[in-house]
Amino acid sequence: MSGPARLRVALVFGGRSGEHEVSLVSARSAANALEGRYEVLPMAIDRAGRWADPATAAEVLEAVGTTPDATPSFEGVARLDPRLLTGEVDVVMPILHGPYGEDGTIQGLCEVLDVPYTGCDVEATAVTMNKLTTKRLLVAAGLPTPRFLQVTAAEWAGAREAALACCLALPLPLFVKPARLGSSVGISKVKHAEELPAALATAFEYDEMVIVEEGIPAREIEVAVLGGQPPLASVPGEVVPGHEFYDYADKYLDDACQLLAPAPLEPEAAREAQRLALLACAATGCEAMARVDFLLDRRTARWLVNEINTIPGFTSISMYPRLLGLSGVPYPKVMDRLIALALDRHARRKRCASAALRPLAERVSGSPAARRGERP
Repeated sequence: MSGPARLRVALVFGGRSGEHEVSLVSARSAANALEGRYEVLPMAIDRAGRWADPATAAEVLEAVGTTPDATPSFEGVARLDPRLLTGEVDVVMPILHGPYGEDGTIQGLCEVLDVPYTGCDVEATAVTMNKLTTKRLLVAAGLPTPRFLQVTAAEWAGAREAALACCLALPLPLFVKPARLGSSVGISKVKHAEELPAALATAFEYDEMVIVEEGIPAREIEVAVLGGQPPLASVPGEVVPGHEFYDYADKYLDDACQLLAPAPLEPEAAREAQRLALLACAATGCEAMARVDFLLDRRTARWLVNEINTIPGFTSISMYPRLLGLSGVPYPKVMDRLIALALDRHARRKRCASAALRPLAERVSGSPAARRGERP
């Protein structure tokens, strides 16, 4: 007798983002972790947003190297992988970093297609992809974060001097970032006022909205959060940059940074980071998966929530799977948990949707207005 059919997991990777290459490497690692227990359906999206045919997608995933500079190129042929429309997929696992993947778009597509998907939902991914919105929610929840301000492309084009003056009201150094991008793409550290215009111009190449933050002399600490009842906050890890700051080359190309896992912290400090990580996820609606990045101020020992990533790196060197592994959840079990959470959320929301779709008269028949014979 044959065993039960394996769940078919659509692994979606690549995408229209400056983090395209990183996504391919993450997908290769994720596929390795899924192998043997699930039927993996590779789905590759090229830089133009076109989906490769199934055979090409499988070839691309197989050819991926271990670093982003060794990833293969390919061209898509369709607006959507047809397997998403024909009932061949049990759950989608988006491994798409940055825009058009980590911003609620692929999640929204899955909702429309009524297909379960791993990770956070549409709202949480959209919120946390926007660094400005994330900061505002953190502030509203009373969570500490570095001082920041917003500059739009319209402000930069129409009132450049005023925008510069507003930015320089924050103390130097400053970090200038595209508001809706990750992997440190387009980020500059500004030590002197005359460097600010070039930094803003670089950020505006990637986004029409830019965030300017005060630079904090700090240790960079990360905590992985995995959903469940209760959710798990991992032991913290520490990034020791090999460059001026933890930029794209430092993360993926030069192998210059050090990743300390676990971070050398006193137990009380580690517990505080875990506590704040869970609060940050609650404030932004991240219920399934997130990596919360902190700054630990060297001057005051104060914790500052910096960013939240809802599809963190899944490469072999990425902090998210490493920290969960140190917390008792190895990489394959992380995949199992994410898939189980996706199926559970889909079933719960399906029940709610079914109730909402009942005829109006049936839904209100028990209401006080209906019993009085009034129109609701």
